Amino acid sequence: MITPLDIENKKFSKQMMNGYNVEEVDDFLDDLTVDYSKNYKEITELKAKVDELNKSLEHYKTIEETLQNTLIMAQTTAEDIKNVAKQQADQIVNEAKGTAKKQVEELENEIVLKQKELDDVKKQFDIYKAKMESLLISQLELLKDVNKED
Repeated sequence: MITPLDIENKKFSKQMMNGYNVEEVDDFLDDLTVDYSKNYKEITELKAKVDELNKSLEHYKTIEETLQNTLIMAQTTAEDIKNVAKQQADQIVNEAKGTAKKQVEELENEIVLKQKELDDVKKQFDIYKAKMESLLISQLELLKDVNKED
C-alpha cells in the first residue's frame, strides 16, 4: 500500500517541452497527500476497530457457547433429577403397598385368632350354661323333694 510519505516523496522527471508545470504537480501532490493521509489514518483506525470488534465477537461467541453448554447441562441434570425423583417415588409407593399388604395380612390373621378365641369363649359359655342349667334343675328337684317332705 502506498503511504502518504511515498506520495510526498514522489518526484517526476522534468521535461523541457510539453512538460507538466512542476508547481501545479507539487500542489496537487500536496493536496493528494493531505487527503490520502486522512484516508490512510481513517483506514488504520477502522482496521483497529474491526480487530477490536472481531475480538469482542469471539468473546461473545465463547460466552454464547458456554451458556448453551450450561443450558444443555442444566436440562440434562434436571431430567436426571426428575427421573431419580420418580424412581424414588415409585419405590416409596411400592414399599408402602408392601407394608400395607403385610399389615392387612397380620390383621386378617389376628381376626382369625380373635374369632377362634370368641368361638372358644362361646363354647365355654355354652358348657357353663349347660352346667348351670343342670345345677338349677338339680336344685329345683331338691326343692321339690324338700317341699314334698314337708
